[in-house]
Amino acid sequence: MPNNTLISVDGLTIQLDNGQSLVSDLSFSMGRERVALVGESGSGKSLTARTLMGLLPNACHATANTLELLDKPIQQLSAKQWCQVRGSDVAMVLQDPKYALNPARTIGMQVEEPLKLHTKLSRKARIEKVEHMLDAVGLPNPRQLRRQYPHQLSGGMGQRVMLAIALINDPKLLIADEPTSALDHAMRDQVLALITKLVEERNMGLLLISHDLQQVSQYCERVLVMYQGKILDRLQANELADATHPYTQTLWSCQPHYSKRGEPLPVLDRAALEDNDDAA
Repeated sequence: MPNNTLISVDGLTIQLDNGQSLVSDLSFSMGRERVALVGESGSGKSLTARTLMGLLPNACHATANTLELLDKPIQQLSAKQWCQVRGSDVAMVLQDPKYALNPARTIGMQVEEPLKLHTKLSRKARIEKVEHMLDAVGLPNPRQLRRQYPHQLSGGMGQRVMLAIALINDPKLLIADEPTSALDHAMRDQVLALITKLVEERNMGLLLISHDLQQVSQYCERVLVMYQGKILDRLQANELADATHPYTQTLWSCQPHYSKRGEPLPVLDRAALEDNDDAA
């Protein structure tokens, strides 16, 4: 599906200045679908997402045989070219609106900014689109809300504002890096359901970075499981409960549940993990 491939990665390796490898020989591709990249903290999933957005920290260096977004090589993009790509064809939602939103600018100014950078719409048309987008992400009274500041919003409302910023220019791909980690459990499901709904309505691709396998099984189609910078398992999201890989099994069985109260959480059998890798 060459015309529908949104991400194409082959042999991605990310290293620190001292040569330490953080991601090793990672390869995957995706189209207009919902794919989750899961794993414990430090597994390299967020670094992979930031590489795809050209936001890798200066201390890290990425190399790859293929690294493409929307069939375009991105390894040699200039800062100006990245500004044209981000917020237009590809958008990203980060973890916590408290740090991602500018406290000194109104909500309307921040949602409008991608339109000012990437379109030639009139001021009136931009305001209309901002209010329409705020309404689309389920925020009340868009006309009033766009004049408010981030500190006046709840965490869930702030996350919806970040989603509005990401989607205002109708991108083809949304990368969401732990978009619900700062929210309570009930609000997490609301935001993930909203993201899924908007992605499907707009025929977009979604790369979801997460450690919550229960949510992934409910809202995604495919899952890539990372461990120590490598993809260890690939499966359909609805197959997570029956996963055969020992690492995926452990991640799934570590989910908290009232029926497990007082019981110790399962521990990863690293010997079995190594045996499984050797067999592969």
